[in-house]
Amino acid sequence: MTTTPATAIDVTVPDIGSFSDVPIIEVHVVPGDRVNAEDPLVTLESDKATMDVPAPSAGTVAEVMVKIGDEVSQGSAILRLVAGDGAVTAPPSLVEQHEPELPARTTPVPEAAGPAGLVANASGTHAGPAVRRMARELGIDLAAVTATGPKGRITKDDLLTHLKGPDRPTAPTASETGIPPIPAQDFAKFGPVHTQPLSRIKKVSGPFLHRSWLNVPHVTHQDEADITGLDAYRRELDEAAKADRDPYRVTLLAFLVKACVSALKAFPEFNSSLSAEGDALVVKEYYNIGIAVDTPGGLVVPVVRDADRKGVVELSREFGAISAKARDGKLAPSDMQGGTFTISSLGGIGGTAFTPIVNAPEVAILGVVRSAMKPVWTGTEFVPRLMLPLSLSYDHRVIDGALAARFARQLSHLLEDERRLLL
Repeated sequence: MTTTPATAIDVTVPDIGSFSDVPIIEVHVVPGDRVNAEDPLVTLESDKATMDVPAPSAGTVAEVMVKIGDEVSQGSAILRLVAGDGAVTAPPSLVEQHEPELPARTTPVPEAAGPAGLVANASGTHAGPAVRRMARELGIDLAAVTATGPKGRITKDDLLTHLKGPDRPTAPTASETGIPPIPAQDFAKFGPVHTQPLSRIKKVSGPFLHRSWLNVPHVTHQDEADITGLDAYRRELDEAAKADRDPYRVTLLAFLVKACVSALKAFPEFNSSLSAEGDALVVKEYYNIGIAVDTPGGLVVPVVRDADRKGVVELSREFGAISAKARDGKLAPSDMQGGTFTISSLGGIGGTAFTPIVNAPEVAILGVVRSAMKPVWTGTEFVPRLMLPLSLSYDHRVIDGALAARFARQLSHLLEDERRLLL
């Protein structure tokens, strides 16, 4: 931020990682609006994340320097803010996480009156931020929609009417990928329904997962590891960690990361990406492990950098900080970049196995579920052992079944004796 005369400051785009020329998809304020510190001013959307640029302090918006569709990078000025008293309550244009549910049937939906949040696109059509977002999700060209709102404004009902009207093809047409779309249906004719908007995280991650599933030939290999001794050692470390002056938790995840790093070193194909031309492997000599974290808004994958240089205690402390940051929605785009291999753990929930989707451009992902006691034959008798199911999904263009089996066996071998993780 650079200070300008009359106690005004130019608010600029903060560090957004390696992204540049990121389009603005929402402008939440207009000149004259009073905002509080951390209120969202504009929303940016890259191909991997949607992020808000927050107000650095309370004050009044003097000038908005950008509009929807503009592309910005770190340091780009977005508006001028005069420091002062903030808003008593957040204005409607600042509340976007809790949009009202859309009605199942077409009844008039009142929209906020006045110019705030009302933006004309290149074709001259007028629609508020929520309507434009809904149009993008449904793939509707606003220029083709008949507006019924005040002063030619397009409402959510106009979008629903457009979907049901004669302008919509009755037969599905092939999409750009050549895959026929699922035909739209009026579910309300079968019984009561309501529409619940997807969380922002799901809106962003959905297309990414879909792209990975369509482009990567997935295969999942199942195995299991005897972690009886490892879990006993983990429990000892966890008790000591809880009694520390700065308490933390030691979970199985720290040991999984250590085991994965060792296995990745033994099988570098798993720590690679396919080149853009598809004729070579880019083998990475660093080990950044993505950790899938469950949050109220959906699954996010922050990255633990240089995991090969960190011990169990350091990893455990970092996991606690990452999880809290993710649940509070404070992860920056840079926190989720640069991963070489991902771990998705459902251990705290349950299950016996699943098929995790490869986090492209990575070539493999490890899924783990809850460990369970099982009778294991020792050669002379059955003994109870704590077994951990492992689900390894991989890109079959890079990794074949035999290599996947060897990698999974190496993981199991490492987890079955905690001393091997120290080598």
